[in-house]
Order: sequence, then structure tokens, then C-alpha cells
Amino acid sequence: MRKNILLIMQYEGTRYHGWQKQTSPDYTIQGKLEALLEKLFGESVQVYGSGRTDAGVHAMGQAVNFHTESRMPLPEMLSAINHYLPDDIAAVEIREMPERFHSRLHAKGKCYCYQVLTGTVPDVFRRRYALEIEEKLDVEAMRKAASWLVGEHDFKSFTSAKKGKKSTIRRLDEIRIEESGKILRFWFRGDGFLYHMVRILMGTLLEVGRGERDPDSIPELINARNREIAGYLVPAKGLTLIEVYF
Repeated sequence: MRKNILLIMQYEGTRYHGWQKQTSPDYTIQGKLEALLEKLFGESVQVYGSGRTDAGVHAMGQAVNFHTESRMPLPEMLSAINHYLPDDIAAVEIREMPERFHSRLHAKGKCYCYQVLTGTVPDVFRRRYALEIEEKLDVEAMRKAASWLVGEHDFKSFTSAKKGKKSTIRRLDEIRIEESGKILRFWFRGDGFLYHMVRILMGTLLEVGRGERDPDSIPELINARNREIAGYLVPAKGLTLIEVYF
């Protein structure tokens, strides 16, 4: 009997070309996982992710599902998958789901975190996971700007996606900014995110933090629905997919 398996995945995205499978040679998370599962089970396996993380983006809780005829017990399956995965990818949880479950179509929301390292002294151990900024940022101004972004809006100004039929309306439930020494963590929680949305929101907030943009200009950016007037696209390395909600 065919099983529908859910995996919660972690990966350090530095050396990968993102989640989505590409042509060979394949340096994507989906490609690595599908190749492993096909060898492990001796059957063709298609893996569905809750979303496509970009090249260089990390994940602590990416949700993926696949179907298999394998009768291998789940604990043994999890152990075998982790045995053959590279050191920078891991499956941390496994569950059998109903036949019709789909990790993307049934996702109700996601949480991302973007890390910024402030100051002039480099941090060797955080360089792959945080954007380094030398100047001091106005955190309260960024919090004020973030408050305008929370709620349901048309986020067309904050996506790199080309014109298409897909709606650009999304709901942001929370943007929280935490300070911990030299590290700033920006938490984004919402019902879904457009292509490059978090990274463009971050670029906009950082422009506010540098004094280059007024925090009260955010409603104008939203209403303009124009990518060209929103903030810059920050590097991928500071972004981590934390959790997918079902």
C-alpha cells in the first residue's frame, strides 16, 4: 500500500542552488533528496516542498512530502535517509500523512527569520547566516515601519515576480525585531510569501534603519504596487525558513 510521508527538513543552503530541482548536475535540495529516495526505495519518487527557498537560503523546518510503496518502518526510514544525506541537509522528523496531504497546498502559514550582524568587527562563525552591516541602525524606526506592513495587503511592491495571474495579496500576522548584542533578528510570520518578498521587505526596513527612508512612507509603497520604489533585495544568506504551519 502506498504511503504519503511527511519530512521536516533542515539545511544549510550556502552551497546549494535553492530548493527547486534543476537540470544535471543538480545542486538543489529537492534534487539531492529525490536521488537519495529513488536509490533507497528502488522506485521513482517525486518530492513536494512547502515552498521554494532561493539559492543560499537556509531552513530549520522545511516541510516536504512524497509517496512511496516502501514498507520500511518510519524510524528505520528516517535513519536511512539521514545516513545518506550530506552533512548540511537533515531530516529531523517523519510522519505518515493522509493520501491527499500536500505540503504546499495544505500549508496555512510560514515563519521566516532574517539575521543582521551589526558593528565593524567581523564574526567568522556567523558569516554564513547573517548580513553584516557596519553602521548603527534605528531599531525603533524599523519597528514603526514594520507596523504598517502587518495585516492583509497587496504586496506587489515587495516581490521580484514578473507579471502573472497569481494574486499578490498576502497577510502578515507579525513582524518582530529582536536585539541580542550585535545580532538583530527580524521574524516574519504570515499566511504565505511571494518570490523574494521577505528579502525585499528586509531591504526596505534596513533603508528605514539607516535613515534613508521615512517609516511613515510604507503605506505609500504598498499602495503604489510598484517594485521599483521599494527597498533593495538583501542577500540570501541571512534568511532562514523556521517553520511551516498546517
